[in-house]
Amino acid sequence: MSEFAILGAFFLFVMTCVTVAGYALADRAEEKAGPSLLAEPELAGGQGFLADALRLVGENAPGEKGESNPTRKLLISAGYRYPSAVAILSGVKYAAAVIFALGLGAVAAMNSVEMTSGLLGIMCAGAFGFLLPDIILKRMVRARRARIRRGVPVALDLLTLSMEAGQAMNQALVETSLELRTAHLDLSDELAQVNLELRAGKSRTDALTQLGARSGEPELKRVSSLLMDSDRFGTSLGPALRTHAKYLRTRMRQQAQESARKVAAKLIFPIFFLIFPSVLLVTLGPAVLHLSKNFTQMVK
Repeated sequence: MSEFAILGAFFLFVMTCVTVAGYALADRAEEKAGPSLLAEPELAGGQGFLADALRLVGENAPGEKGESNPTRKLLISAGYRYPSAVAILSGVKYAAAVIFALGLGAVAAMNSVEMTSGLLGIMCAGAFGFLLPDIILKRMVRARRARIRRGVPVALDLLTLSMEAGQAMNQALVETSLELRTAHLDLSDELAQVNLELRAGKSRTDALTQLGARSGEPELKRVSSLLMDSDRFGTSLGPALRTHAKYLRTRMRQQAQESARKVAAKLIFPIFFLIFPSVLLVTLGPAVLHLSKNFTQMVK
């Protein structure tokens, strides 16, 4: 086999591998940027049946169903904006309460627990199951706010580049949302929501106000206030956005340094109560055993 044939076969092999890898990465990017939380999710099979059952339970359960429901605000902050989110969460809470209560009741029945203690435990388990989804939801809200906070400096840089290139603010928000689709999906959804509200006829001031209030993230509120002030007074946005992005990066670096300096103080308790006894056991244990053996022989 000649050298040219070997080189040609190697070239075709590499080209095939690169093509397959490119299609795989493209499919993965489409999956990441796939179904947005802005729309009602379409679930098939068992997931769809479970979601419909939980929604039916939540719709028939007592509770506030209006827009002023605090649970809806928490769900919006967590990224779930579709209409049935409150009903599904309510169904999850009642289902978790029943599951926890039945589980503890089964355990109490197998262990022959007294009736009063068993009923009290079942009530406590049901209350814990009912409150557990709210606790998980609040943790999801905090995690989403942290993800949005990490993506704000990048979004400001993209907005600066788009607006200094001559684009209007609305188009700059659209381009920034598309560019952040893979790396920062939560922030991309928030900017896409602003674009949808603007296209629906809402004023830019109201849309930007909702951008800051929807997630509850303070940094996003500052960015929306900056955009509203620049739009109101007609000032140049490029330098203001660049300065704010630099300030955010400096603040994030300082917060990281502060967290790193706190590690030494936080390690005192695990070192003293967990590591230090093990070190004492390893270092002083043989010496103590040797002294005890010698002392026993001297006494005898």
